[in-house]
Amino acid sequence: MTRCLVTGATGYIGGRLVPELLKAGHDVRCMARSAGRLRDQAWIGRVEVAEADAADPRATRAALEGVDVAYYLIHGMAAGQGFAERDRRAAETFAAAAEDAGVRRIVYLGGLTPRDPRSPGSRPSPHMRSRAEVERVFLDRAVPAVAYRASMIIGSGSVSFEMLRHLTERLPVMTTPRWVGTRTQPIAIRDVLRYLVKAVDIPEGVNRSFDIGGPSVLTYAGMMRGYAAVAGLPARLIIPVPLLTPKLSSLWIGLVTPLPVNVARPLVESLRDEAICREHDIARYVPDPPEGLIDFPGAVRLALQRIKEADVATRWSSASTAGAPSDPLPTDPDWAGGSLYVDERTEAVDAPPETLWRVIEGIGGENGWYSLPVAWYLRGLLDRVAGGVGLRRGRRDPARLRVGDALDFWRVEEIEPGRLLRLRAEMLLPGLAWLELTCRREDGETVYGQRAIFHPRGLSGHLYWWGLYPFHGLIFGRMPDNVARAARRYADRERQVKFSAAKGS
Repeated sequence: MTRCLVTGATGYIGGRLVPELLKAGHDVRCMARSAGRLRDQAWIGRVEVAEADAADPRATRAALEGVDVAYYLIHGMAAGQGFAERDRRAAETFAAAAEDAGVRRIVYLGGLTPRDPRSPGSRPSPHMRSRAEVERVFLDRAVPAVAYRASMIIGSGSVSFEMLRHLTERLPVMTTPRWVGTRTQPIAIRDVLRYLVKAVDIPEGVNRSFDIGGPSVLTYAGMMRGYAAVAGLPARLIIPVPLLTPKLSSLWIGLVTPLPVNVARPLVESLRDEAICREHDIARYVPDPPEGLIDFPGAVRLALQRIKEADVATRWSSASTAGAPSDPLPTDPDWAGGSLYVDERTEAVDAPPETLWRVIEGIGGENGWYSLPVAWYLRGLLDRVAGGVGLRRGRRDPARLRVGDALDFWRVEEIEPGRLLRLRAEMLLPGLAWLELTCRREDGETVYGQRAIFHPRGLSGHLYWWGLYPFHGLIFGRMPDNVARAARRYADRERQVKFSAAKGS
């Protein structure tokens, strides 16, 4: 049995790798900045959890104690000054801690670049250069490393797939940038996970990078047409326009897809250059499966099936949005951090508590927010125009939530099934905001509780709260009554089903 450490376990790849390693019989420890983010995972009882930031040498060294193989799946996706330096320093800290702890191998998942990013004439995007730099950090250290280089990863909920899916489904006729003609070699998430798991068995001493990709080499336009064919959509008309810069492209993608601009920008920049495998040496250590690697149509088909069955284990939004607030909710009314604004409301509900909870846990996404949809839409649109996440992230699951889930422009900070749902705002705000929804039994009645909390930062924060105060009655004031009505409808429907069943028997 091999003891494996998985960093980035709250993210898209890491959250799927953990159960695959467990299935293969390995002992798994997860490293996360916030251990609480993992507590609702189905596999949490079968793993160890170490709370550490990769930039913290002492905590990282402790997390790596006794580990044989360490998976480094930490990436800074969003743009911003200094991200490359932060990523490099975190990788150096991790590599040094792994060496000190006696780790046998580091496994890193990076990106395919057109050529050596340090060579003359090379022009990979800043994020692709950063991936290559992190790869070089690991390959140059004493602990042997296996560095996989992948292009677009196609799987339900992956950032590349969601961008492709929404662009294709929403725009039957598209004027597109020149990068739609760039060739790439997409790979199915199942094949990526297979390579990652099998890295444990690669002979000791192997210290190199491997290009990994599926059997299909396509342009982005070809992928959009291929997606449309698999999804049963009419053929898409694609008209390349050379004037769209990466910045304009990312703004356009931010309006059309659920991806915020700061996530779309690095994706667009990476699509300017070909990302095709130059070798398939990995097959010497991890042979292709008998049925072959999954081709692009097959990967799309599998992803759409997962979405249809609402069986999406992780999504691109599983990882916290860079720059989003992370401060915990201040629980002390006299919190020393500063003034708090609170909008608190309750409503008696003519329905069982479990029915009310079903409405609370199902809030957001396609179900909406039970008050003035146009106001929520405009707030989401304003957030997206400003570069935020907006409302389009939706939900991972239509009925169930877990700690760490993205929920439109909120993130689930706490959930106590049947009792409490606390959401932390990830929209752009001059302060920190939370929304608490509760369900309780009081004097024989089911009671819905709602609390909106705002901690302003600076004068702009105070002006923001009082500027929106007249709208609170329209937004938060209508929610309790509408939630109560929805719960009553659920209860009436359940009573009718039980009555019909009893009558039929």
